[in-house]
Amino acid sequence: MPFNSIHRFSSRVETYVRFRPSYPKQIIETLEHDCGFTRDSIAADIASGTGIFTKLLLEHGNRVFGVEPNAEMRRAGEEFLSTYPKFTSLTGTAEATTLEPRSVDFVTAAQAGHWFDRAKSRREFARILKPGGWAVLVWNERRTDSTPFLRDYEELLLRYGTDYNEVRHEHTVVAEFFAPLPFQERTFDLQQVFDYAGVEGRLLSSSYAPGSGHPNHAPMLRELGRIFELHQHGGQVSIEYATRMFYGQLA
Repeated sequence: MPFNSIHRFSSRVETYVRFRPSYPKQIIETLEHDCGFTRDSIAADIASGTGIFTKLLLEHGNRVFGVEPNAEMRRAGEEFLSTYPKFTSLTGTAEATTLEPRSVDFVTAAQAGHWFDRAKSRREFARILKPGGWAVLVWNERRTDSTPFLRDYEELLLRYGTDYNEVRHEHTVVAEFFAPLPFQERTFDLQQVFDYAGVEGRLLSSSYAPGSGHPNHAPMLRELGRIFELHQHGGQVSIEYATRMFYGQLA
């Protein structure tokens, strides 16, 4: 993983923990139905970050290795998941996990696959997967035009985001990652409901949102306040997602 992708969330750990969405439980149901995922399956969650997706696997009863290169994110994940005895935290990257060959049944990556070196991470995933194992890539993809608020929110990001255009089309990496083998795709609906403090925290958890001290920071928050007041109902707005899940075998 490139240096910038590893460290770009270091200053956003607190907001990431508090305001990022979880993931639909239909992901687990799909893995059970289509891939033979059971509580005995061993998983490696790559770029596990603060542990949001890892928790979904642990709640299912699985042994999970969380592989995370960013020290601040990794420590937050260790604290968040400290009550789960089947969780093991590792310092590693998608391209060098430190796991033993053929040691896991599933390799997962949530909200992170677009940061990986596709060729190197694919080789690494194939190396650590047991025969018949599965790779799973997941993104919560925010809907950009399903409501008037989300249309204005998208315009805000296009105007003030630092490198928003470069990182917003995450799922385009998938076909290259699984090639030449086929893969499956599923899409699920997800929603977060926020007051103003929550939607500001959600915005600032994004790596492309300019932080305090950046010339775009204050104007961005003023615009966020304006569109929140314009579209809020009962002091709240909704952020809707299409959770996109891609899964397949690598060998």
